[in-house]
Amino acid sequence: MEKKYSKILRAMTRDGSARAYVINSTEIVNQAIKYHKTAPTATALLGRVLTAASIMGTMLPEKENKLTLTIRGSGIAGTTLASADYYGNVKGYITNPVADIPLKPNGKLDVSGIVGGGLLSVSKDVGGEVPYNGSIELVSGEIAEDIAQYFAVSEQTPTLCALGVLVDTDYTCKAAGGVFVQLLPFPDDDIIEKLEQNAKMLTNVSAKFAEGLSNEDVLKIALNGIEYDLFDEIEVEYKCDCSRERTEKVIISLGKSEAEKIFEEKIENGEDDKIILECHFCDKKYAFSKEDVEKLFE
Repeated sequence: MEKKYSKILRAMTRDGSARAYVINSTEIVNQAIKYHKTAPTATALLGRVLTAASIMGTMLPEKENKLTLTIRGSGIAGTTLASADYYGNVKGYITNPVADIPLKPNGKLDVSGIVGGGLLSVSKDVGGEVPYNGSIELVSGEIAEDIAQYFAVSEQTPTLCALGVLVDTDYTCKAAGGVFVQLLPFPDDDIIEKLEQNAKMLTNVSAKFAEGLSNEDVLKIALNGIEYDLFDEIEVEYKCDCSRERTEKVIISLGKSEAEKIFEEKIENGEDDKIILECHFCDKKYAFSKEDVEKLFE
C-alpha cells in the first residue's frame, strides 16, 4: 500500500513583510489515532498540537535540530506533547487518550475544557549544551491562541495561527490542518491590515480541507490581496524514531542493581520474567529477558 503523507506549503509575501505556512495534517492525525485510540475531544487536542509542532519543526535552523511542544494542563487530558524534527516529521502522545466531554453549545469539540489551565512550553534542541526553553501560561486552551501568544511573548514574533481537527462519525480524522503567518522585521502596515482581515476567514480551517481545498487554496485565503512567492511544499508524516538500541540505554540508565531488583519482584509476584518497555509515541513494546539485561551490563 502506498504511504500517505501530509504536506506543508511554505511561502513569503513578495515585499518580505511576512512568511506563511499551510499544512494539511489529516494523515498525521489519523496515524496518531491508530496508535493512541483517542476519543474525539482528545483527538482534536492531540491533532492540533501535532499540527502546530510539525510547522514549528520546519522553522528550525539545522537538520539535526529538534523541537518539543508541550501542553501541561490541569484538565482531564493531562499532558499533551509533540516532538518534531527539522523536516516537519512529528510524533506525540496525550496522557489521557480517552479524555472526552460534551460538545460546546455551538456544537464544537470542547478542547479547552479537557485542557484546563496550565502551561505551554517549547523546548528546542539546536546543538547547544543546554536546549532553548520557553513557556507561557495558557491563554485559552484552544491551542492556536496559545501558540500565537507564545510566539509574541517568547520569540517576539507576531503570529497569526489557525488550527483545526474535524473528527468524523467513526472517530477517524475527516480533515485537519493549520495556518501560520508570521510577520518579519519592518512589515508594511497595509500588509498587516490585510492579514488581520484575512485571518477572520480561517476560523474553521479543517472544514476548508474537508471541502477539498488544497494547501495553496488555503494559502490564497490567508494572503488574499497580497502578492506572494511559493517557497516549497514538503511531505511530512507521523514518524516515531524509537528503537531497541535506544530502549537498551533506558535499561542501562536504571543501573544493574535496580534492573536485578525488577526481575526479583517479577518472580515474587509470579509475573513474566521479562522487562517490557513500551514507547509512548507508537506503543511498540520491547522485551528484555534476564539474559538480555546481563549482556547489556557486561
